[in-house]
Amino acid sequence: MRNQGIGSWPARRARMAPGRTAIICEGRRYSYSEVYGRVTRLAHALRGLGVRPGDRVAYLGWNLPALPETLFAVGTIGAVFVPLNPRLAPPELAPIVADCGADVLIWDASLAETVAAIRPQVAVGHYITTGPGDAQTRGYEDMIDGAAQEPIDEPVGLDELCMIQYTSGTSGRPKGVMLTHANIAWNCYNILIDVDVASSEVSLVSAPMFHTAALNQLFLPTFIKGGRAVLMLSFDPGRALDLIAEHKVTWMFGVPAMFDAMARADGWAQADLSSVRILMCGGAPVPGTLIRTYQDRGLTFVQGYGLTESAPGALFLRADESVSKAGSAGTPCFFSDVRVVRTDLTDVGVNEIGEVIISGPNVMRGYWQLPDATAATILDDGWLRTGDGATVDADGYVFISGRVKDMFISGGENVYPAEIEAVLFQHPAVADCAVIGVSDERWGEVGHAVVVLKEGSTASAAEVLRFFDGKLARYKIPRTVDFAGALPRNASGKVLKTRLRQHYGTASPPA
Repeated sequence: MRNQGIGSWPARRARMAPGRTAIICEGRRYSYSEVYGRVTRLAHALRGLGVRPGDRVAYLGWNLPALPETLFAVGTIGAVFVPLNPRLAPPELAPIVADCGADVLIWDASLAETVAAIRPQVAVGHYITTGPGDAQTRGYEDMIDGAAQEPIDEPVGLDELCMIQYTSGTSGRPKGVMLTHANIAWNCYNILIDVDVASSEVSLVSAPMFHTAALNQLFLPTFIKGGRAVLMLSFDPGRALDLIAEHKVTWMFGVPAMFDAMARADGWAQADLSSVRILMCGGAPVPGTLIRTYQDRGLTFVQGYGLTESAPGALFLRADESVSKAGSAGTPCFFSDVRVVRTDLTDVGVNEIGEVIISGPNVMRGYWQLPDATAATILDDGWLRTGDGATVDADGYVFISGRVKDMFISGGENVYPAEIEAVLFQHPAVADCAVIGVSDERWGEVGHAVVVLKEGSTASAAEVLRFFDGKLARYKIPRTVDFAGALPRNASGKVLKTRLRQHYGTASPPA
């Protein structure tokens, strides 16, 4: 094949195991042969619309087979796939569609109102819906049914642009991360090694695939290995437990909030989890109490670390280390290099906080149409600055301490909120929490905790603050506490601390 990119994977898998099930969604099974046929016809249909190599094709929707089919079809003809977050409001979504310059937008029929709202604001040539078509919109299934079936072998090199994934925008306007076919392939190779993925794997894809982890860390490694992916349109903790039992799921990825919700679901105690080989958690710091909850069920619960800019994997805590090094993000993935450095880019000492930087074939090409942001993020020697703080223990294991920008300085001392949050999660009444720095006349900044209590639990601010006694240095202990019903999070589960800072500009004294 002249196509060496991601778009060739369905053809390669179909010739190896055509009858094997590739995808299960809403009770329907798709074999590798069927996926290849649908992808090929969709690629012909997109060509018929005038899509050429380098053109952008966006997908707006949930975890339907149409998402990976679009990725593969776009890759088949050398175009560029742009997955979009269906949870965004039209004013958030329209600038992203305009920024990537999408020629085609394929969208889930349930998002008709969103698409109607952005149409006047963006210049998209063709709209395609997974529902019935009309005068303005083509029908996805109709296009596939009416397209040619001849194999396509467009020459696509590994270093060509495959995907633009937009960052979650926790610190400002989302940026388009340019990932090549090689970036994504090397990331898959890392996962195949670190997880020891088998061709008999049954993966539950319950996190959103428009996000890099569910797509690049779970679905694509399962696909290239010839396993089976069970797609959930959107996450529901009780339904996830049911699907694990029904399909004998062996592998799952989730963010901490998802795993916490599963452990709190009504069916948790009776759930049949006997088939599960590994649970992989990431996207945010993982509380030690959550890790122990799953380990107490006899499950291998591991975590890793990465970001969209590294496609995303960089660090991984492997199964045989999941107990002895619980809480660590692990050591570098096989084909990745990771350092933790001071501001002068020298390596930190043991347990000294610094910034994580990454190098390897999985590091992005850069940000779409943002050369200055690219230059500020990728150093001259190719190392990627992450903006994440971490420490390294004596054995070389990395512990993520939170965003460098989230650090605040209290009385001349650097304070990292993740360290405080880890203690808060140990409080028996605390379900969720976040710590931010707020201004203080005497100390410059002090900590302010926002706490979500467990259902049925009570605690005062003073009681929460007393819980820190003897657990942290005095300057790290928050001065104030507020209680909330929930924390604002983005689609990948990260707390939106920018919103917390806006809302809690001044903190109230403990009660």
